[in-house]
Amino acid sequence: MNLTLTGKHALVTGGSRGIGRAIALALARSGAGVLACHQNASAQADQLATELKKIDGDHHLLQADVNDPGDVDRLVEEARNRYGSLDIVVHNAGVISHVPLPELEPAEWHRVLDTSLTAAFTVVQKTLPLYGERSSVILIGSRAAAHGIPLRSHYTAAKAGLEGFARSAAKELGGRGVRINVIAPGVIDSDDTQQIPAERRAQLVARYSAMTALGRLGATEEIAGVALFLASDLSSYLTGQTVNVDGGI
Repeated sequence: MNLTLTGKHALVTGGSRGIGRAIALALARSGAGVLACHQNASAQADQLATELKKIDGDHHLLQADVNDPGDVDRLVEEARNRYGSLDIVVHNAGVISHVPLPELEPAEWHRVLDTSLTAAFTVVQKTLPLYGERSSVILIGSRAAAHGIPLRSHYTAAKAGLEGFARSAAKELGGRGVRINVIAPGVIDSDDTQQIPAERRAQLVARYSAMTALGRLGATEEIAGVALFLASDLSSYLTGQTVNVDGGI
């Protein structure tokens, strides 16, 4: 067994930025055909499309809102027409905001839960007919699910829900050989942290580095490496689990 994914087909939601982008590129470079989606037109999406074109294989980037079941249907139909089946499904799409509980409006609660949790259910349910006997589903969660973070009760609830969903779905799908796992990143140095003003960014990096056993923030490629492991046959007896990738925070 090895990490070569040649001949496999993957779907990645939220693929144009940060962790999703790193995973999409890592899967493509490992030999999988990759269909990635993004919600809005952006320079990051254009850049990902350009990079995917440079990698051998059948790769495609599609604009789709995972909160819209019709868009998910269109995404699934694209995968069916291009590949016929899916071996790897990565749900990375998610949003975050920082709101005190007394001020958290129902609309914002639903926006965050719908994108991270309800959309995961929609994507998994609608892609089920395309799964082969050894397909791997990977949900991108967060270490926040286990610890809770002030001002992020909606985000924490969504990520905790992903872990429960994965445990139950793993038991339902295991008889088909389908595996479903969660990756729970710690503090990752991605697009969001890199866009913070320099002084605030330095404070954030120093604070979280001091809280982490490895003394630094994680890289998106380090999350992608774990996704490759979960996508491959190297993890063929691993399902219903949450893999914490947090540098020992």
